[in-house]
Amino acid sequence: MRKAFSYRADPSVPDFPDDRPILIFDGNCVLCSGFVNFLLRADKKRRFRFLSAQSSLGSALFRHYGLVSQDYESNILLEKGMIRIKSDGSLRAIEILGFPWSMACAARIAPRLFRDWLYDYIARNRLNWFGIRNSCYAPDPSDADRFLG
Repeated sequence: MRKAFSYRADPSVPDFPDDRPILIFDGNCVLCSGFVNFLLRADKKRRFRFLSAQSSLGSALFRHYGLVSQDYESNILLEKGMIRIKSDGSLRAIEILGFPWSMACAARIAPRLFRDWLYDYIARNRLNWFGIRNSCYAPDPSDADRFLG
């Protein structure tokens, strides 16, 4: 586990605003883009920022945290300088939305080993099951200010 905000000292990671939670996602994955669309609709307080893993900043953060930057099989939730990946990242993102969405966090009663096994299974098959976008996800112009990179 790295210290909070460790990426700030990494010369390969460009400076970026990190004062709000950031979801780093596979911009070519239909399922991942769908999760982003859900968060955009449900996040009425506009708390989240989003970053495509394929962007130079997204790739740099994947490398900084030692994650494979070619398959993007996990979203990264960056909050207060710390990351959460796999099921923890997705559940925390939903929790940030508040009630009623935060009720989904009851899934934490399942052991992380099982939750992450299920997450990995879906992640490995997501492109076959849900498809690949022809181009990287592009936000609606009204939400462009919420996207980095």
